[in-house]
Amino acid sequence: MAQTEKTVEEKMRELYSLQEIDSQIDEIEILKGELPMEVSDLEDEIAGLDTRINRLSATVKELQQEISRHEANIAESEQLILRYEDQMNNVKNNREYEALMKETEMQRLEIQLSDKKAGGAARELEAKQGTLSATQERRDDKVKLLEVKQEELKSIIAKTEKTEKKLRRQSEKQRKTIEDRLLRGYDKIRKSYRNGLAVVTVERNACGGCFNAIPPQQQLEISQRKRIMICEHCNRILVDHNINEEVPAE
Repeated sequence: MAQTEKTVEEKMRELYSLQEIDSQIDEIEILKGELPMEVSDLEDEIAGLDTRINRLSATVKELQQEISRHEANIAESEQLILRYEDQMNNVKNNREYEALMKETEMQRLEIQLSDKKAGGAARELEAKQGTLSATQERRDDKVKLLEVKQEELKSIIAKTEKTEKKLRRQSEKQRKTIEDRLLRGYDKIRKSYRNGLAVVTVERNACGGCFNAIPPQQQLEISQRKRIMICEHCNRILVDHNINEEVPAE
């Protein structure tokens, strides 16, 4: 047996019912506010700070090792100078003395160079340690803020999860009753507006979405429910405020 074609009035009621359900879901999302996005952004920021901390920690370690190498070079040169000075006391000719003097001078230059490099590395180390400390402090602050936001979101979800799941099931069920063409139009309009209103009632002679006046003749056509009417200003679907009641017999 062929399925009876739905009337325009039935289609409008189905769309309006879907809008009522989706608007309740939207209210829950508004209650959550920007928390889901804030939590996600904080998690990403903390991950970025962790990466930076790891890089800075590696640089600090490398600089500490570099300073240790320079200090070891200085100590080794100082030992060589002492040895050369001791040997100079026992030289047999000027040639040996001059050779030892030259080696001693080279080691003193080596000490100056290592000392200069160690000083540069120490200054860089101090700057990196300061940056590392500030980054770790910033990360700790972000972690504390994340914990607060997560608790807020968890609390809202705990209060609304059951209702939201029920509404989403109702929305999916209602969507199956609506023909694809109308459903595509409904979804397109919903995405166009932050409040998600695609189907609105006429209130006080005006569109319930954009609040622009609706001409009397158009209001009459809307109340008759013989064809789907669109607001000429915002393109929302218009229904009369008594849409869930039967149209009085003419």
